[in-house]
Amino acid sequence: MDKTAQSASPEPVSVTNDSQIEKLEKLVQKTILPNDLRDNLKAMIGRLKIIKTDANFYAEYDTISRYINWVCYLPWNRITEDMLDLNHAKQILDKNHFGLNEVKEKILEYLAIMIMAKTRMGERGKEFHAKAPILSLVGLAGVGKTTIAYSIAEALGRRIVRIPFGGLGSAAQLRGKSRLSPDSEPGLVIKALKQAGVKNPVILLDEIDRVSQEARADIMGVLVELLDPNQNKAFVDHFIDFPVDLSQVLFVATSNNTKDISTAVIDRLEVIQMPSYTDQEKTVIAKTYTLPQALVESGLTEKDFIIDEGVWEEFIIRPLGYDPGIRSVQRVIQGIVRKVVYYMLMGQITQGQQFVLNKENAKQFVPQW
Repeated sequence: MDKTAQSASPEPVSVTNDSQIEKLEKLVQKTILPNDLRDNLKAMIGRLKIIKTDANFYAEYDTISRYINWVCYLPWNRITEDMLDLNHAKQILDKNHFGLNEVKEKILEYLAIMIMAKTRMGERGKEFHAKAPILSLVGLAGVGKTTIAYSIAEALGRRIVRIPFGGLGSAAQLRGKSRLSPDSEPGLVIKALKQAGVKNPVILLDEIDRVSQEARADIMGVLVELLDPNQNKAFVDHFIDFPVDLSQVLFVATSNNTKDISTAVIDRLEVIQMPSYTDQEKTVIAKTYTLPQALVESGLTEKDFIIDEGVWEEFIIRPLGYDPGIRSVQRVIQGIVRKVVYYMLMGQITQGQQFVLNKENAKQFVPQW
């Protein structure tokens, strides 16, 4: 008896994907884009229309829709208006940072140039974007480099995004990976721009001296292009594959030193040296900023807990030895507040009465070095 095996082939399924394609078309239509880029996106959508009944449609659609979404949500024309008020900028710097007078003065000088240039050009009725200096804050750990960058953004009324360079192992992480790559994605610069939502944010390049040794040369090469005003107005990310104008971005770089930064990068930076704090400055910062913040975070107030004047320098500041920044002081104060709260909840400190840390009881609360 003959048995005939018939292979069952599925009937072709007619799939129309007009709704998905239409969504992409509407997104492109409502987004303000460079003309050349818009033409590229229309060509991609046209390809989707041709293959919309093809078995490979969904794979192609995923790739193209991801690209179009990235491109359309970049801030091609959105900006924030700068706060052109030097007195306001000075107030912000003074409010957020004790001392550092020379550093503040240098920053205010750079901001003054930006403000003057933009104001004068505005009087002539021309559209003008003042070239922002590329500031580099150099100093030891804990001296306030990162917080200064956030204060600059606050003073100008700009949004800020941080790109951490510590351990960065590939230039592709900055510049992105081509859409032909299976793990394609935009680089950290484009991601920062999208996160900011405007084309003139402050972008903090944090710890640019701490990139991996193997990738240092390549990363420094990207930084040269990124920080050069003549090149960053047409920065090309490998994923976006279209020039993006970064000339209105205010870049602020930080580093512990400059020896691991290439000469070509240093040449494009306005280096500001951050000094170490004296014991007197640490005491003022700890009393004025650190302790009040630690109390707020713990739910306490000055009615619950204070530190006697005689305790600060002898028990909190001096025992730490040479520490250029204030992070160690912050950790000590946070530890003291935690222990006070613990003793309160355990009944060893009476709640509702002000507890005073003094020379007699300090050793019970302050770490003994």
